[in-house]
Amino acid sequence: MKVNSAVEALSILDDGDVIWCQSMAATPYKLLEGLKEIATQRKDLTLLQLHTEYSEILCDPELKGHLRQRAFFVGASTRQAVNQGLADYVPIFLSEIPKLFRSGEQPLDAAIVQVSPPDKHGNCSLGISVEATRAALQVAKKVVAWINPNMPRTHGDALISLKRFDRYYEEAAPIPLHQQPPQNPITQKIGERVAGLIDDGDCLQMGIGAIPDATLACLHHHKDLGIHTEMFSDGVLPLVERGVINNSRKRKHRGRIVTTFAMGSQALYDFVDDNQEVFFLDVEYTNDTSVIRQNKQVMSINSALQVDLSGQVCADSIGTRIYSGVGGQMDFVRGASLSEGGRSVIALPSTACGETVSRISSLLAPGAGVVTTRAHVHYIVTEHGVANLRAKSMSERARELIHIADPKFREELAKAAYEDWGLNIT
Repeated sequence: MKVNSAVEALSILDDGDVIWCQSMAATPYKLLEGLKEIATQRKDLTLLQLHTEYSEILCDPELKGHLRQRAFFVGASTRQAVNQGLADYVPIFLSEIPKLFRSGEQPLDAAIVQVSPPDKHGNCSLGISVEATRAALQVAKKVVAWINPNMPRTHGDALISLKRFDRYYEEAAPIPLHQQPPQNPITQKIGERVAGLIDDGDCLQMGIGAIPDATLACLHHHKDLGIHTEMFSDGVLPLVERGVINNSRKRKHRGRIVTTFAMGSQALYDFVDDNQEVFFLDVEYTNDTSVIRQNKQVMSINSALQVDLSGQVCADSIGTRIYSGVGGQMDFVRGASLSEGGRSVIALPSTACGETVSRISSLLAPGAGVVTTRAHVHYIVTEHGVANLRAKSMSERARELIHIADPKFREELAKAAYEDWGLNIT
């Protein structure tokens, strides 16, 4: 049923409802504005989500007892609330979230989404973010949609019939943009080192940020690269235009970029709009190791907050302070490892806090979350070099990692290796 406002659309929510919110740059933020008003008239609503845009309004302490956010991935909008105990963080592999919904392990009463206008057949599109939303739409008892003419129409698993919506309303509003972060000598050097590990014909998975963009900027002379990823951003566009990324050697979805969401500039959104060479697929599929491994030469490129001398990778917290989430890092680290000729890279600057703290540390900070285990890690890259930890002993790992740490911390790390681990690094 078509209605005139977000508040009217959301009036079908009942006390105690558990709601899934489409996430990333497709966050239905106009519905979230209406949800804040409706929540004050309800009790014990729960909003499940990944990273959401413009959701700070739901962190208002006045909503206590009315609505609580439950984040499977923490972003800027929810980070403070989670760390203040006003919202909850659920550590989980991104590929597992649709399974929770489909199995009924995580009941869902409602789903709220932002979609494109319907085509002549009455089908809307989830646009630039399919992730776990497709699964949520399959099981939710109530579905509320915001139809936004600015949402790109994408292909793959993105189609949803207008008939599936219990309530919907239409309003034109901007899609959130994410501009490419500025480069600096450190990220440029890391990008060069990561690019040096990429071969012609590799199938890439990468995230968003300065390091992935710096890496992609160094690949203009490569050939026949492919993309099977969780997400992508603007850095791929010049390589597609040059024919460097053509997906010609992929075994799965040859000739197509495969992703589950995209975030970036308007140029990126224009690129994916009605582009049948880009498939937005269910994250249970894109991040399934049994699917990832079917492509040859999968190169997984991810980031970290801290790495210890045994190779444990912390990527979701700074000590006990939750920063992001588990996401799909392990899905692709393992999938790449199982791929014929596949490799995985964890890339990070060697220091933090104005170069006063080494990100390569003897021990992880107390409470730090191990996202990639020491048994799964392959390459670690900083601006100072590349450490290959695959099949390396503890002493060999420590030696490799100290070598790529910032020089001013190397002596301290060698001493800590002996004191903490009993390793004599010479």
